Amino acid sequence: MKKKIFSKDLGINLESKKESELFKWFLACLLFGKPIQQEVAKRTYFEFVLERLVTPKAILKAGWDKLVRVLDKGHYVRYDYSTAAKLIEICQELKKKYGKVINLIKKSKNKEELVFRLKEFKGIGEVTARIFLRDIDPVFRVSGGH
Repeated sequence: MKKKIFSKDLGINLESKKESELFKWFLACLLFGKPIQQEVAKRTYFEFVLERLVTPKAILKAGWDKLVRVLDKGHYVRYDYSTAAKLIEICQELKKKYGKVINLIKKSKNKEELVFRLKEFKGIGEVTARIFLRDIDPVFRVSGGH
């Protein structure tokens, strides 16, 4: 059984409740949600950090070609094209629908509603939602209401 990678392992401070940290975790979960080796997803996440592609605006500005190059640098090659397209689509949808990740969380009354909202994004399934919630729930207590 491989060790799960948590937000703290990636240097993400969710306790701060800052949008920048929440989006980094959201991005990491999108990368970890694919059936790909954890180390590859982790390395790819750090490539995004290195390239300063850790906001929806930066990802959208970078565009598909640059995202594919960053994914390839992290050896995320099997899903590079589809993930680049998915990241652009999800960032556009996030900005349009919620503005920020914090709004997505705060508009959700409980864990089930947050999972439902996450899965409304094309390309986010059960695994990605579960990874995201695992570290978000202790900070925002979405499991049992407020």
